Amino acid sequence: MADGIKNMTPKQIVAELDKYIIGQDEAKKYVAIALRNRYRRSLLSDEMREEITPKNILMMGPTGVGKTEIARRLAKLMDAPFVKVEATKFTEVGYVGRDVDSMIRDLVEASMRLSKQKRMDENAEMADKMAEDILVKAIIPGGRDKEQTSGVQLGNIFGNLGYKSQKEEYEEKQQKEYEASKEYSDIQMAREQVREQLRSGALDEHIVEIEVDDVPKTNQLDTQNEGMIAIGNIFDNMLPKKTKHKKCKVKDARRILREQEAQKLIDMDQVTDEALQNAEQNGIIFIDEIDKIASGSSMRSGADVSREGVQRDILPIVEGSVVNTKYGPVKTDHMLFIGAGAFHVSKPSDLIPELQGRFPINVELKNLDKEDFKKILTVPENAVTKQQKALLETEGVKVDFTDDAIDEIANLAYLMNEETENIGARRLHTILEILLEDISFNLPDPDASDIVIDREYVCDKLQEKVKEVDVDRYIL
Repeated sequence: MADGIKNMTPKQIVAELDKYIIGQDEAKKYVAIALRNRYRRSLLSDEMREEITPKNILMMGPTGVGKTEIARRLAKLMDAPFVKVEATKFTEVGYVGRDVDSMIRDLVEASMRLSKQKRMDENAEMADKMAEDILVKAIIPGGRDKEQTSGVQLGNIFGNLGYKSQKEEYEEKQQKEYEASKEYSDIQMAREQVREQLRSGALDEHIVEIEVDDVPKTNQLDTQNEGMIAIGNIFDNMLPKKTKHKKCKVKDARRILREQEAQKLIDMDQVTDEALQNAEQNGIIFIDEIDKIASGSSMRSGADVSREGVQRDILPIVEGSVVNTKYGPVKTDHMLFIGAGAFHVSKPSDLIPELQGRFPINVELKNLDKEDFKKILTVPENAVTKQQKALLETEGVKVDFTDDAIDEIANLAYLMNEETENIGARRLHTILEILLEDISFNLPDPDASDIVIDREYVCDKLQEKVKEVDVDRYIL
């Protein structure tokens, strides 16, 4: 886990979540404790660490109150493998659809990306220097670069046998003579000048031709069955890599070459071992819509068998089992599972008892009231009003919402949720889109100036919508 997370107390984790999620203090508290327990467990002896398993969390609450948002923010906050899945995508063994093992494979892929990126960042400085050398040679080619390369390759073959070939000796002699010549000195001087220009950014828009690895778009044998091995992987180490010439701007070439060189410096065996370990010890799986696979007495139907089947398939993964992935077997015993669902029709008690027992912490997320809506519109760093302001500012129009307008929007959102379907904070998106519909449609407009949205404007724009809602209540 990252040092940042290790040093964060539960209160600090909650403070980070508070920047984006209003209310739901209980859910945030349990999540923060679960993350901190990960760190506490890592400090224990190996014997005790094996015994302590994560306390999985089940979050219950209507749509739009922050269940998924908590998971999304956790993913950004954590430097641990994280994957969000929908329980409705999985089917019982024997049915067409994704099998539950795929969530573990997705987690391992996420862990591989994390570990790979970490190694690439560690090698960034060296990769930068190597990419710069390649660019310099591409802009100012040397007379004997190709011959020198072929000589080295041939030398590697004969070097293993303990002697040099005549061709290699001849090329070495030629190379020494060339390096002593004036032409070589002139090339080196020109390259140093180009190197300085590269570092200052003067050549960023210059077009250059580089040699890059020719990687096929996809070599996956079967996208449905993630466990199957990609055909290309079998022959990767046996065949020389294909390369192709590519013309692009220097700034793009630098990025491509940097990634390519950093990739070459990575020890993939080490990355794989680290990724599997990270997934097993620190992995978090967020299972959304878990209530949709619960089969209560009111939900007896033809699909009922499949629902219970998915629960039975998920059970061994949550309990702890070994799942085979293309990188090797992975144990799920110490992964943290967070389940979430609205539980409108079904109840947590409608899940099979064994699965209920595997989610010992049940948290109920509360409905949003008018005050919550006011905070959602103004407090978070990604508030909907801030997003809309930023979008319209790109067209040169400054929009301001008065306090009474915010109050009225919050009031309308609360009323509409009460009178029709309760969709939580998502109702605010609907209202703001209606409010700014005409303004947004008429842009860009050279005559448009600063716009102030007040209570009167909100009432005028939304009066008809609210009336429609009222009428709909009485239509059968």
